[in-house]
Amino acid sequence: MTSPLISARELAAHVGRPNAPALLDVRWSLTGPSGKGPYLAGHIPGAVFVDLDRELAAPVTATSGRHPLPAIDDLQAAARRWGLRPGQPVVVYDDWNNAGAARAWWVLRWAGMADVRVLDGGLAAWRRHGGALDTADVQPQPGDVELSPGNLPAIDADDAGRLAREGVLLDARAPERFRGDTEPIDPVAGHIPAAVNVPATDNLDADGRFLDADTLRAKFQPLAGREIAVYCGSGVTAAHEILALATIGIDAKLYPGSWSEWITNPDRPVATGAG
Repeated sequence: MTSPLISARELAAHVGRPNAPALLDVRWSLTGPSGKGPYLAGHIPGAVFVDLDRELAAPVTATSGRHPLPAIDDLQAAARRWGLRPGQPVVVYDDWNNAGAARAWWVLRWAGMADVRVLDGGLAAWRRHGGALDTADVQPQPGDVELSPGNLPAIDADDAGRLAREGVLLDARAPERFRGDTEPIDPVAGHIPAAVNVPATDNLDADGRFLDADTLRAKFQPLAGREIAVYCGSGVTAAHEILALATIGIDAKLYPGSWSEWITNPDRPVATGAG
């Protein structure tokens, strides 16, 4: 199995050389604005800035979640602006828990790009390795990549409810949001009934890198062989959970609408508490 992760050491061996992978800087945070400012303050040389809210998501509607999947034509136009070409390897990174990078990884794989990897540990790992930073606003020559949707499995609200009952539906949010103790972002607190809370941030070590494969296997192996789906608040940290599972060869489906879509329909049930 080819890992969906790449270490800073591995990446450093390719940056600046012929046939280097395309580099996408996907800096984003749950509560903050676009990361274009931090990108311009210093990024991996050659990296192109990607705006998660505008380029990796469609506009929000009354019945959508906060980060609907982008229309494939819009995503293809963005990917061509980033300079992506058919068959080209891509490395994505961010500076906040690998969350934005995981969203980019999932969306590009869903759109048919086969060779997409996440820089394990993000920009912090690059800095620890002694990697150089650049402040140029990289504007590559337009690419000609062809994208098509559906290459990774996504589910809707009905399937999410079914999988919570019949399979495994993981909720990747923080425990206090899952329980409904607090909800700082969405208008309704709680979780999808029968979902299981496995916070995405618990898949990382103290340096922000993914836990080693043996540790993740011990954590997730009871799920192997079952139909698994993942949701979060808006489909970003759920992609992070799917990435963690992918590192140990376990497939999972994404509910892109996630909690922020689920609660747009008052007929859908809401649970609170730890169970």
